[in-house]
Amino acid sequence: MKGIAVRSWLIWATGTFAYVVAVLARTTLGVSGLDAAERFSAPPGVLSTFVVLQLTVYAFSQIPSGLLLDRFGSRAMLLIGGLILVTGQMTMALTDELSVAIAARVLVGVGDAFTFISVLRLVPRWFVPRRVPLLTQLTGICGQLGQVLSAVPFLVLLDAHGWTAAYVSAAALGVLSVVLTAAVVRNAPAGTVTAVERTSLRRTLGSVKTVWSRSGTRLGFFTHMGTQFSIAVFSLMWGIPYLTAAQGLSKEAAGGILTLSVGVIIVSGILIGVFTGRYPRRRSDLVLAIMGSNALIWAIMLVIPTQAPIWLLVLLVVVASVGGPGSMIGFDFARTSNSSSVLGTAQGLVNMGGFLVSIVVIQAMGSIIGAMGGYSFDAFRVAWTVQFAVWIVAIGGVLLTRGAARREASAPQIEVPAPTGASGP
Repeated sequence: MKGIAVRSWLIWATGTFAYVVAVLARTTLGVSGLDAAERFSAPPGVLSTFVVLQLTVYAFSQIPSGLLLDRFGSRAMLLIGGLILVTGQMTMALTDELSVAIAARVLVGVGDAFTFISVLRLVPRWFVPRRVPLLTQLTGICGQLGQVLSAVPFLVLLDAHGWTAAYVSAAALGVLSVVLTAAVVRNAPAGTVTAVERTSLRRTLGSVKTVWSRSGTRLGFFTHMGTQFSIAVFSLMWGIPYLTAAQGLSKEAAGGILTLSVGVIIVSGILIGVFTGRYPRRRSDLVLAIMGSNALIWAIMLVIPTQAPIWLLVLLVVVASVGGPGSMIGFDFARTSNSSSVLGTAQGLVNMGGFLVSIVVIQAMGSIIGAMGGYSFDAFRVAWTVQFAVWIVAIGGVLLTRGAARREASAPQIEVPAPTGASGP
């Protein structure tokens, strides 16, 4: 029994390392945005297209990724996703052509999409149900170490040794992750039945419709949308340019603030995981509080007509960062409202929420900044206001769906036919 417990933690740790590498790949362009603008001669609107395209691919890959995960299991998805990420990062390292770099970010988006929900799928397979909410949070928390890697060592390598060395180093971590996954990860403990009959394309699409029809899935979608996007936009694209070009901080100070974000994510994630495990009927109240606090701190920031004091910038990042672990509550809504056979599909649908909105916000901000003449304080001040439309929609969605989702979570689960083949250990 002890051996099984140790193996469970080892498998989870290996899968989580794969997620760390995926977050590193996702965020490297955010911290190297100004260098990318120079390398590829890209104005703000074009530069934002890099990230927008990557996130578009990531978001729209969620449903196919979830269906493939339900069919083939976490191990195969992590291996394929890791190889795709390595290819994308190596391509970014070696090219100076804009079109090739855009294609590389597409690969990063696909590989990233394969990774996170595959790790989440491992948790209920290897751990008892009472540990799942906290371990789901810990997965997200530990994954944010990838942001630390991009904000500190990657940025140091970029400044000291240049673009190619930094991106090759990131790709090398991806190779290590693939090797560890092949050696360690298994889909479920030996003897666990995880296979069901193969289904037709029509039944596959029907299962997606059934999963989306559940209020818990939609509640998870709106939760992820309203909590995750602000810190995602900040860390993936516009945070470093905003802090340096608009607020006058040095690259080192801006990177330090992003690193602080990870510390906040760790602490708040643990607290949120414990809270949601103990008080599942209060999860949506917590979600609304997180959205409201994000909207309030940004309103304060944008009302100030001059550059903000450093303490307020730190407070902004602290409050916004809580949205990261807050978004994980969306996956818990999906878990408690759907059967295990379609959990990958449900989690994929939830994961689309924040990233679809991030795409729109990043592109809208790039267009506004470009139209206002570049990276100025006033341009960023106007651009950040587009966030408030998202919070209005997300809060409305949570209020409309949470009552029915609570009833679903209390009702017995009906197994929905899943498009899977053999996905055993």
